[in-house]
Amino acid sequence: MPRQNKVLLGLLGTTLDRGQEITRWERWRPTVALFQHEDLLIDRFELLYQREFTDLANRVMEDIRHASPETEVRGHVVEFEDPWDFEPVYEGLHDFARAYPFDPDNEEYLLHISTGTHVAQICMFLLTEARYFPAALIQTSPPNRSNRDVAGSYRVIDLDLSKYDSIATRFQEEQDEALDFLKAGIATRNAGFNRLIEQIERVAIASRHPLLLTGPTGAGKTQLARRIYELKRARRQVSGRFVEVNCATLRGDGAMSTLFGHIKGAFTGAQRDRPGLLRAADGGLLFLDEIGELGLDEQAMLLRAIESGVFMPLGSDKEVESDFQLIAGTNRDLGAEVRDGKFREDLLARINLWTFRLPGLRERLEDIEPNLLYELDQYAGKIGERVTFNKEARTGFLDFATSPDAAWSGNFRDLNAAITRMATLAPGGRITVEEVEEEIGRLRRSWHSAEDAGEGGKLLQRLIGADGVEQLDRFDRVQLADVVMVCRRCSTLSEAGRLLFAISRTRKKNVNDADRLRKYLARFDLRWQEIKALA
Repeated sequence: MPRQNKVLLGLLGTTLDRGQEITRWERWRPTVALFQHEDLLIDRFELLYQREFTDLANRVMEDIRHASPETEVRGHVVEFEDPWDFEPVYEGLHDFARAYPFDPDNEEYLLHISTGTHVAQICMFLLTEARYFPAALIQTSPPNRSNRDVAGSYRVIDLDLSKYDSIATRFQEEQDEALDFLKAGIATRNAGFNRLIEQIERVAIASRHPLLLTGPTGAGKTQLARRIYELKRARRQVSGRFVEVNCATLRGDGAMSTLFGHIKGAFTGAQRDRPGLLRAADGGLLFLDEIGELGLDEQAMLLRAIESGVFMPLGSDKEVESDFQLIAGTNRDLGAEVRDGKFREDLLARINLWTFRLPGLRERLEDIEPNLLYELDQYAGKIGERVTFNKEARTGFLDFATSPDAAWSGNFRDLNAAITRMATLAPGGRITVEEVEEEIGRLRRSWHSAEDAGEGGKLLQRLIGADGVEQLDRFDRVQLADVVMVCRRCSTLSEAGRLLFAISRTRKKNVNDADRLRKYLARFDLRWQEIKALA
């Protein structure tokens, strides 16, 4: 295989590369010195310089041709408005790299980073790391005082981390630790959730823009927001507090005061200044849970605070500043809220740059078992007593928890409550089948009660009791609740029957709606008089 051409790129050193007299060959000049090493053969050199230093660039290129006649030397004018300003320097070098005809298959590239301003050196490093320059870095150093060799020394640095297993392994370990921390140490198995946490970890470390966490109540938005804060604090990205507020608790004038503060005398009862939660979160993280509950006026002030970092406390004519990162949480469809005029479109546009939906527990059934172990550990930490399941009880609970019968309408709050109850009632710290069966019944009644919380469901519970409702299939429960509601609205059994059988009665030759309804109610040991007698 033929040797690849070795190509060197570098910036002119406007100070270190200088030298007018013949004595210049007796001093170390970093760019020229690269061509004075017998073990470093460069086939082509590309010198980048600003137009005002053309004379110096020409002299350096001529000296390189003298020191290394076999090297092709070419010059390129790259202008920087201010060599100490990152933006123009990065832009100039980036444009050069984009336009240069790199051919990595046939050429090997080195980028010299010992010349130019520190800003230029940093920009060249970043562009090389991002592979705009597909090169290894080469760094030169002057000779020791005891060494008369003006060539000094050089060192090649390859940014391909795959060649440095220990470094790559350390980075991976740190990322794994961050992911484990965001998941509270729970060995979650749901692939979609794990991918979600990986993305959140990358964004949380790399961005200060607002994050929007969506998902059903009890999916863990608050716990995740707090762990994001703890992760950023560990990385020294925030120094202030974690400030949390549920916007559903903010109403009226108190909402403005709670969020943005007020001055003394701003309203009746304002006997002293109040800083507000936005100022309390200065330098830290503000978590606004259920942000969809905020009023439109509060939304407008919040938008300005996010965009400019300033806001006006209630009753004040002076702006105050607060530098905070926002995480918002909601279980609502904010897009629908915008269409209904209940949420500002500009605020939604500002906070949903990074939107992450947390799935409910029903969508993560494979994670119930590891969360079961986590909840038992949490209980032991609070109570100081270890509680475990016996084998049959554990199997029974997991079979139910992962079955279609388990609604988990309260998500992880339901699971936490279930484990707490069973652990509290466990004899001798051992949860048995008896505690599990009792808890399964309790959960079923709770979920059925929530499903049947409408007026028909409440009436049905009054008629046959919670245990009676528990014995009904979901199909019968929903249907019977509607029948009871119709009976309550109608004055006679026949009227209720005509309404309930309005379609099927047209296909019958002999119609007796009252009798059909009476027989239907009898299947559940109910009578018309009982339903009408309810207060």
